[in-house]
Amino acid sequence: MTSSTEEPEHENASQDVIAVDEDDAELELVNRLEAHTGDGIRHRAFTSLVFDQDDNILLAQRAPEKRLWGSYWDGTVASHPVEGQSQEDATRRRLEEELGITPDQYDDLRLTDRFEYKRYFENEGVEHEVCAVLKVTLSDRSLEPNEEEVAGLLWVPYERLHSNPEWYRQLRLCPWFEIAMRRDVR
Repeated sequence: MTSSTEEPEHENASQDVIAVDEDDAELELVNRLEAHTGDGIRHRAFTSLVFDQDDNILLAQRAPEKRLWGSYWDGTVASHPVEGQSQEDATRRRLEEELGITPDQYDDLRLTDRFEYKRYFENEGVEHEVCAVLKVTLSDRSLEPNEEEVAGLLWVPYERLHSNPEWYRQLRLCPWFEIAMRRDVR
């Protein structure tokens, strides 16, 4: 009897992301796992910053099982739009999938920035993304986090975090969130 020594295929290997040029113009669809390995392939992504009405930001700790930046804290939700999907629609989808936040809890979803970055994570992979930043303010802070996506939640006064990120270093913030926050003119 023989046994397979091959590792099971990672779930990202069955998904595609949108490869883009430096101006975020769509080039082609590429395999998501390939886009995040080796030297990476520049692709479209987004990060969504969720606020409450008191200007606190919701930080979400990525599930430890995430291949890249597992257990790191994110500026709420980050992902990739699929072909034919706007950044706003992709954000709405991920807010609901990851945190149970529905569109009736906000009415101000807005694109505020876009930047390109490239960061390697340990020996696991790379992010090379043109990242859109979207913001939303919740009128209702009710959440239903998906434990497969989110390990923890923390409301933080945004002005304090923005002005003093070093006070929060023990949280190990995701690089795309740190860039988005640094670029955010308050």
